[in-house]
Amino acid sequence: MTAPYAPQMALYRDWLKETRGLAFADFEAMRRWSVTDIDAFWQSVWDYFDLRSPTPHSAVLAERKMPGAVWFPGASVNYAHQVFRHVAPAHAAGLPALIASGEDGRLSETSWPELRRQSAALALHLKAKGVRAGDRVAAYLPNIPETIIAFLATASLGAIWSVCAPDMAAPAVIDRFKQIEPKVLIACDAVTYAGRRHDRQGVIEELRRALPTVEHVILHSDAAPSETRLSSILAGQGTEIDAFEPEWLPFDHPLWIVYSSGTTGLPKPILHSHGGIIVVALPLSTLHNDIGCSYHPNSFGERFHWYSSTGWIMWNCQANGLLNGTTCCIFDGSPGGTKDKPDWTTLWRFVADAKATFFGAGAAFFANCTKAEIDLAAVGDLSRLRALGSTGSPLSADTQAWFNERFAALSKRNGNAAQADMWWANISGGTDFAGAFIGGNCELPQTPGIMQCRLLGCAVEAFDEQGRAVIDEVGELVCTEPLPSMPLRFWNDPGNARYLSSYFETYPDNFDGSGRGPVWRHGDWLKVNPDGSCVIYGRSDATINRHGLRMGTSELYSAIEALPEVLDSMVVDLEYLGRDSYMPLFVVLREGVTFDAAMKTKINKAVEAGLSRRFLPNDIFVVAEIPRTLSGKKQELPVKKLLLGHPVEKVINRDAMANPGCLDWYLDFARTYLSKQAGAA
Repeated sequence: MTAPYAPQMALYRDWLKETRGLAFADFEAMRRWSVTDIDAFWQSVWDYFDLRSPTPHSAVLAERKMPGAVWFPGASVNYAHQVFRHVAPAHAAGLPALIASGEDGRLSETSWPELRRQSAALALHLKAKGVRAGDRVAAYLPNIPETIIAFLATASLGAIWSVCAPDMAAPAVIDRFKQIEPKVLIACDAVTYAGRRHDRQGVIEELRRALPTVEHVILHSDAAPSETRLSSILAGQGTEIDAFEPEWLPFDHPLWIVYSSGTTGLPKPILHSHGGIIVVALPLSTLHNDIGCSYHPNSFGERFHWYSSTGWIMWNCQANGLLNGTTCCIFDGSPGGTKDKPDWTTLWRFVADAKATFFGAGAAFFANCTKAEIDLAAVGDLSRLRALGSTGSPLSADTQAWFNERFAALSKRNGNAAQADMWWANISGGTDFAGAFIGGNCELPQTPGIMQCRLLGCAVEAFDEQGRAVIDEVGELVCTEPLPSMPLRFWNDPGNARYLSSYFETYPDNFDGSGRGPVWRHGDWLKVNPDGSCVIYGRSDATINRHGLRMGTSELYSAIEALPEVLDSMVVDLEYLGRDSYMPLFVVLREGVTFDAAMKTKINKAVEAGLSRRFLPNDIFVVAEIPRTLSGKKQELPVKKLLLGHPVEKVINRDAMANPGCLDWYLDFARTYLSKQAGAA
C-alpha cells in the first residue's frame, strides 16, 4: 500500500468546513444535518463530486414527497458521461478500468479508452438498429466486461437496461423480460459455473419465442454470424466511434430496470433514474465504503471487487465504482469451487491476483469460508487488501471475529497495518432503491456483528408498533424522507398500485394523525443503538414471537450456525390467530454428522446459550438444503405460509428459487403437518 488512504469521510468533512463553513461535533450530528437540511446535503454531493450538466438545475428537491419526489429539475446527466469523464486521467496514470477473471484463473484487463471505444461501437450499432431513448435492452449475460460495456452502451443512448443472470431458467427470465417488452436481446449461448459448462442455446430460443417485441438479437457466441456477434460489434473502429458522446438526459430519465426477489407472483420491475443512481452511488461507495478514485493521490491504485452475479443488485453497485474513476475487479463463476471439490479460497486467490484493495461479498460467503477453515496465508499475496464488505444478510459476530484474528496474523507477515484491525463495511439496503440505509464509516469504532451507522442522506428510524421512532429497541426499519434513488415507479404499474402496496401500505399518508406524508417501510427489523450503531435482525415479515418476546431470525442463525456441524439452517414461527407458537427448525448438517440425541442437545444448548430457553425450537428436522431465492435469501416466509395452509402457487415461484429441487421436501412436510393439525382439531 503506497497511497496515504486518508478516510474519504474525513476528506468530505474537511471540504464541508472549508467551502460551507459547516462543523459537526460527531458523525451523528453530520448525519442529522444531512436528513434535515436535505437540499444542502444533496447539493453538497453534487458539488463535492463535481457533477456536470450543460443545463442548470432550478432546485435540489422541488417536490419533497414520497413517492413522487422531484430531484434536480432542469439538470441534464448521463451515467455513461460520468464514467467516461475518467478515461483520460485514469489512462494517463496507467490504470485499467476493469480487471476480470473466471474459474480458469486467467486475468484480463480492459483499459479506460477501450471501455469507451467498445461502448461507443455497440451504442452506434444499437442506434443503427433503431434503438432510441426509452427503448428497453434486455441482457442474459454473466459477470464479464462485455456486460458492463453493453450496459454503458445502452445508457449512452438513453435506452433502458435490464439484465438477468444466465444461471436463471427460461421461465424466470421470461417472467421478468416479458413485462418490460424489450426491443433488443443480448444473450450468451453458454456459461461456466462450478466447473461445468451449461448450454444456454435452448433458453435463447425460448426467449425469442416468448418476447415478440424483440427486433434484434446480439449473441455473445463464437458461433454467431459476425453481424450479430457481440465480439465483432465491439471490435468496431472508426471516426464515428471515436467522436461518439453519450446523450444528455433529464435527471430523472430511466436508467435500468431491476427486479424484486419474486418469492410470490410476478417479480416487480423497479425503475431507477440516471441522476438518482449517480448522486446516491457516489456517497455510498466513496464516503461510506471508503473506496477512492484510483488515480487520485490519496487512493492511487484503488481496486474494488464485490462478488456478485448479474442477477443481484450488487452487480450494479460494482459497476457504480466506475462513476468515481475506480478500477473494478469482476469475477464470473462459483465462489466455492465445484460440488465434488469445494474450494472457498477461489475468490481470495482472485483478490490476491487482481491486487484488490477492497473485497466485498455476501455474508453467507464469509460464513462458508470459516466453516471450511480456509488458510488465508496460502491464497497468494493479500498485502494490498485494506477493507472488507458484507451484505445480503446479517454478518455474524463470530464470522467477523474469525477473519479479524487471521488478518491480524497476516499483517505481521506482510506489513499491512490496516489488516491488524481489519475494517468491515457491513451494509444493509436493497434492490428497491439500489443503495444502502445502514453501513460503514471507517472513522467510527467497530464491533463485530454491529453495523456502524445510518448513512448520510438516509432518514432511517426504527418504528415501534405505534409508528414512533425508538432507540435501543427493535422496530420496523423505515425511511421518513425521500432519497434520489428511490424508484421512479414500477414498470407497467397503473396508478402506482404495486409500488404503493410494496412500501407505503403500512404507513400511508397521515398514518399517525399528525398530517405527515407516507413513510417507506423496508421490511427489516432494526435496532438503533444509543451511539448510532445499528443491528439488523432479519426480515420483519418472518419474525419470531415466542412467549411475548419478538425477534428476527438472524440471532437464532448466529447461535446455531456457529456450530461446526451445522452448514445451514432455517426457522419459521407458526404463531397464528392466537394459537400457541409452533417453531420448527430445519438444519443442514456437515457430511458424516449423525443427527442423534447428542446432536439435538448440542443445537438446543447453542440456542439456549446464545439467546434463551424461550427460543428453543419445538422440533428439529435435518434437510438436504435450505430453500433460497436467486439472490441468496432464505425463504422463511414462503415456507411459513405453506405450513399455514396457503396454496403453493400463491406462495412461491420455483423459477425465482436458487434451488427449486429442494421444494418438494417442504411441500411433503407441509402436507403431513397440516394433516396432523386437522386430525388434532
